[in-house]
Amino acid sequence: MSRVLTQAPTPRVPPPVAPPPLGPVGMARWAWRQLTSMRVALLLLFLLALAAIPGSVVPQRDSDPLAVGELAASNPELARWYERLGLFDVYSAPWFAAIYLALFVSLVGCIVPRSRQHWRAVRARPPAAPRALERLPAHRRSTLDAPPSEVLAAAHAVLRRRRYRVVRDGADGPDGAGGAASLAAEKGHLRESGNLVFHLALVGVLAAVAVGSLFGYRAQVLVVQGGGFANTVIQYDSLRTGALFDPADLPPFTLRLQRFTMDFADSGAQVGTPLDYDAYVRWQPSPDAPTQQQHIRVNEPLSTAGTLVHLLNPGYAPRLTVRDADGDVLFSGAVPFLPQDANFTSTGVLKVPVAAQPGRADAGADIGTETGADIGIEGLFLPTAVLDAAGPRSVFPEPRDPALFLTAWTGDLGLDDGIPQSVYRLDTSRMTQLRADGDLFRAALGVGESAQLPGGHGSVTFDGYTRWANFQVSRNAGKEVALVSVLCAIAGLTASLFVRRRRCWVRVAAAPGGRSVVEVAGLDRDAGGDLGTEVEQIETQVRAALQGSRPRPEGAP
Repeated sequence: MSRVLTQAPTPRVPPPVAPPPLGPVGMARWAWRQLTSMRVALLLLFLLALAAIPGSVVPQRDSDPLAVGELAASNPELARWYERLGLFDVYSAPWFAAIYLALFVSLVGCIVPRSRQHWRAVRARPPAAPRALERLPAHRRSTLDAPPSEVLAAAHAVLRRRRYRVVRDGADGPDGAGGAASLAAEKGHLRESGNLVFHLALVGVLAAVAVGSLFGYRAQVLVVQGGGFANTVIQYDSLRTGALFDPADLPPFTLRLQRFTMDFADSGAQVGTPLDYDAYVRWQPSPDAPTQQQHIRVNEPLSTAGTLVHLLNPGYAPRLTVRDADGDVLFSGAVPFLPQDANFTSTGVLKVPVAAQPGRADAGADIGTETGADIGIEGLFLPTAVLDAAGPRSVFPEPRDPALFLTAWTGDLGLDDGIPQSVYRLDTSRMTQLRADGDLFRAALGVGESAQLPGGHGSVTFDGYTRWANFQVSRNAGKEVALVSVLCAIAGLTASLFVRRRRCWVRVAAAPGGRSVVEVAGLDRDAGGDLGTEVEQIETQVRAALQGSRPRPEGAP
């Protein structure tokens, strides 16, 4: 008998079914869920912190324009790349604003649904006691000499004192007849509340910063001792305003710098370190208000009508007098020089326009008889001058031996071209440096000394020096909201870190002889808590409450 072998049929595998395309609406919902997830919010917060690092490393144009100019002069190629990437204005850069707005939207999208869930959880009834309490992480069982009703009342009072929200589950039978009743308690919702408050406070900080950037302004002005300024737009050396800033909102105060002092450490390891900057000013809140006096120090600004006047970096302003060949004064006054190092080695320029004098030729310059040859002076001011093999330098920031080293140029300063120029730079493209005996003209002057300019261009006198201070005038429209938000963030973070989410159950069953069997169990919703100690203390306090409420027999200890 032959057996016919047949091959079993191969099961047919259905072809994979491709999921339907999301479409524009589905893609938008998916993107919104990703953006409003807590993971993305934390990622954006981390990116914002990283994006803020260049603002503390690279000098910013709104807070330290002098350092920005120095960087551009010393390394122009690097400065060009910084300018393209917006690193000189980090907090106004488009990429920083994009991260900022994305974080704002993400936080709002996270907080709203979580707030609804938290509100439902707070109002929800604590869950009933599990059937097997002994399986919970912390559990204690004891027998007390009291009926179940008294034990339940004592346990309820103890849990309330320990800030639990308590509900009674009910009883399986009458007290003393084998029935059991239980209490369900819960606390620690303040942990999630603190978490939500912290995130809401972050939104408040972001909103305050946005309001400040839209309605606020920040300006800087250099004031020589004895001079002053009015709070108007044209008075400032630099001004940065928000998109909704209105110059009409500027408070009409005026300020005059009467005296400015600088103290430096002159001994020890910190020699030359600034100890104190003190600006003694007179100011008027409005034109018809009485004059007031005030000291402005570092981190002690003047405040008026929501505007703060901070004291920034100081410097020296040599007093120079420039005369022409006939002895007529072409310029006389203080010229602010910019510090270049910690010892206040300072550089500056003086531009002296010379009016045309028909019929007179200016020697040493290729200029016609009907044009004046302007004079440009570049100077180096040293408060405590030393001349050694390294050249002239200052060895201490206080003016103990001041000296002025200068050179001069003549030609066209370009002041009539209508193009704005920096008062701290001299454009020598249309000028010729003066020479004396074939060498470039240079002079070193002490206080009261003069130098004759070659070619009959007159003379320069170093009359002395005075001090100047740089003031920052700013208004942060949302600073009050930011302060309240930061305080709320600290409170919310403290609550979210130190409050424990915890549940506790107390089950009481009747035992013979009017006694009660008590079970206390607990469950931590967060890791790291000392749950065993909590359950033990609840059981001990319930026992102590029952002993303190029952009358003692006569003669009992």
